[in-house]
Amino acid sequence: MSPGGARTRRVLSTRAALTAAALVAVFALSACATGAVSAGPTSHRSTPHRMTPTPRPPRPTPSTVPTPSVLGFDKTAQSIDDPASPWVVVNKSRGLNPLDYVPADLTYPDVPNLNDQPMRQATAAAVVDMFHAGKAEAGLDFSVQSAYRSYESQTRVYDDDVAHNGQAYADTDTARPGHSEHQTGYAVDISAVPANCSLAACFADTAQGRWLAANAWRFGFLLRYPADKVPVTGFAFEPWHFRFVGVPLATELHRAGVTTLEEFFGCPGGTEYH
Repeated sequence: MSPGGARTRRVLSTRAALTAAALVAVFALSACATGAVSAGPTSHRSTPHRMTPTPRPPRPTPSTVPTPSVLGFDKTAQSIDDPASPWVVVNKSRGLNPLDYVPADLTYPDVPNLNDQPMRQATAAAVVDMFHAGKAEAGLDFSVQSAYRSYESQTRVYDDDVAHNGQAYADTDTARPGHSEHQTGYAVDISAVPANCSLAACFADTAQGRWLAANAWRFGFLLRYPADKVPVTGFAFEPWHFRFVGVPLATELHRAGVTTLEEFFGCPGGTEYH
């Protein structure tokens, strides 16, 4: 080999090494880790009016369900602290701000509603769409068992649970006022029609419970308190409790196989109040 040829090989080898050394790692930061958007708006009370829910969005299909970007899902796209945000994370470690928050757009969906309770407009539109799909696809009927509860209503529910079962037990299945998802207007307790295992763990084994567990994500809902995540969420298994988070986030959770907001956003949770 000529000296010139040897020099050429050495130059090419050096360039390849420099190119390999220039590679960088990409990492993601969770919304909780970065302290993204906090402090909810000032509370203002409003009286829910009966109104026709906003037009229902079309049921998600493979062509309408958002596909996560190749760069990853943006966990900072909406606030996890603002109680008006559908991504708000509220649990025993994270109370609402303010504690007596009241949603501004409460309405009543045109579906069976046992306790005649309102919910946010986005939640109502998604509930109607989901109930219609359950009927059309599986011949199933559903009812809203519980939806929005005010700070005062949650106080009564919690105090009644304590009076009947003691505080230790009450804290496993009823949120303290200011720490309840129902107060956001984004949570819905769903029961079967005719009633079967309402507000009981056996609801998971009903046809309605199985259909919801498999399909609720398509309409923007998350089964909020899974049986295997009690140490994370702080609450006992509630197969009837579904939380509206919007189709994009629900789709990403389903795609990623993550079943709690705490784990997805890297937020504190747990069984103790803070």
